[in-house]
Amino acid sequence: MTTTALVWLVVGLLSLTAVLAVLIALIRHVFVLGRAANRFQEEVSPLAREIGELVDTASNRSRRMPRGPGSPP
Repeated sequence: MTTTALVWLVVGLLSLTAVLAVLIALIRHVFVLGRAANRFQEEVSPLAREIGELVDTASNRSRRMPRGPGSPP
């Protein structure tokens, strides 16, 4: 094996190792992001539900309020 071929082999193996390391890190970050998104959903869901209920309550109250003269229906 010539020196040039050996250098290219080493460079190729180092590049492969670097790409695999980045790929593994990327996959780990995808899992971390998924867990964070799930936790965010669990924490925000009750608040969003409560806000929706308050919106419905306010909407119902505004429909029941008497309209003043000159107010649009």
